[in-house]
Amino acid sequence: MYDVVLLTLGSERDAPGGGCGSGDACCGGAPEATGKPAAPPDGQRCETPRVPVLACADALTARGARVETVVARSDAEVDEVLVRLDAPARPDGLAWPDPDSKTRLVVAVASDAQLRAVVRRLVRRYAPPPSRRPVELAGNRTVPDLPPIGVLPLDPARGGPHRDLAAQLGLPRDPAAVAAAVLDGGVRRLDLLRNDGGSVTLDGALLGATDEAGRPLHWRGRVEVDDAVLSDGADPILACAIGNAGGYATLDSLPLLTAGDPADGRVEVAVAVPVPTRPTLGRKKKIRYEVRRARGRAVAVIPRDERVPFLDDGVEGELSRKRSWWTEPGAWAVFTG
Repeated sequence: MYDVVLLTLGSERDAPGGGCGSGDACCGGAPEATGKPAAPPDGQRCETPRVPVLACADALTARGARVETVVARSDAEVDEVLVRLDAPARPDGLAWPDPDSKTRLVVAVASDAQLRAVVRRLVRRYAPPPSRRPVELAGNRTVPDLPPIGVLPLDPARGGPHRDLAAQLGLPRDPAAVAAAVLDGGVRRLDLLRNDGGSVTLDGALLGATDEAGRPLHWRGRVEVDDAVLSDGADPILACAIGNAGGYATLDSLPLLTAGDPADGRVEVAVAVPVPTRPTLGRKKKIRYEVRRARGRAVAVIPRDERVPFLDDGVEGELSRKRSWWTEPGAWAVFTG
C-alpha cells in the first residue's frame, strides 16, 4: 500500500495576494473590508487543515493508505516533502525521481499559483546542471519525468471564462474522487514551460495591463515564436498571451489563444495589436484588434518599454528585460480519475 503525503501550502506562500482560500481568505476566513486577507486571531498562523484536506485524508486512510498531512510555509519545507520521492542514490550523485516510488503526493491548492510553486520546486530538485547532463535524459528535455501529483482543489469550480487548471484538465474535485484517482487512477503527462527567469508555467502567461478606468495600456516589444516574428517592437500591443493550456484564451471576449493543448509539445502565442478602421460617413473612427498567432517550441519577448506588467499562472510580475519560455514535453504529470 502507498504512503501518501497530503501537502498544503501555508497562507503566506504563492496564492495571489498571499491568501490560501477563496478571495485570499486565510483558511476560509473572510477578507476584511480593505480587500486584504483577514489576519488570523492573535497573530497566529492558520495551521488547521481545510475541510477538503481532512475529507481526502479520511478517504485515503479508509482505503488502507498511510497518510501524513503537511503544511509547508517555505521552499525548504516543500523540499523536505519532495525528497521522499527520490530514487536510490545514483553513481553520478544526481537527485532523481523514483518511478517505482510507493510514496504518492497530493497537493491541496487554492490557486494555480500554489500548484506551480510545488512543480517549480520539483524542477529545482531534479533538473541536472548542463555540465552533468545524464545520457538517459531525452534530447528535448532539461528535466526527467517528474513524479505525478494528485491535485486537490480547495475551492469549488468557478464559472466564467477563466477556469483553473484542474477544471481545464477535467480532474476530480471531490476529495473522495481525488483519493481514488491517486490510488487507482491513471497518470496523464503534461507539457511544462520553463523560462530563463528560473520559474515554470503550467497554464499560461498574459502580458499587458489596464489603467484604473479599465482602459488598455499599450506597450511595445519584440515577440518571437521560433522563427516567426509576431511583433518587431514597433507596434503598440494590447496583450500578449503565452499558452500551455487555455486559461488565457480570451481577453474581455477578444479571442487570443485558439488551440490550447497542454500535451502537444508546443506553446501557443497570440499578440493583439490595435488597427484603426476607416470611418464611414457620419461615424467616428473605430479601433479593431488584429490578433497574430503562432505555435512553436519556444517564445521570446523583448520589451521596449521600461516595465511590462504580466500574470503568469495568476502571479503578478513586471517584465523589464528579455524573457524566454520553452516547452518541456511531458515533463510533469497528474493523477486522473
